[in-house]
Amino acid sequence: MSDEMTVRIDSEDYLLRPAGGSLKVGHRVGNDTAWLDDVDLATLPEGARDALERGDTSDEALVLAVRGVVAAEVQRGG
Repeated sequence: MSDEMTVRIDSEDYLLRPAGGSLKVGHRVGNDTAWLDDVDLATLPEGARDALERGDTSDEALVLAVRGVVAAEVQRGG
């Protein structure tokens, strides 16, 4: 798994940074990143974890998982 990856969802860039057993998810705008959440890797679907291991940011399972994190942040009012 690489140190950082960028996933593009609906014309927005999200930064993924693995940190131990968790995944930091941030919203990237220009050179700035607003960190949205830390997600326990064990809570991600197996397909999303596999995509992270491969560094495949276009994998649908990973995109769907990041979409869920973003939607949860919006619902919390972030």
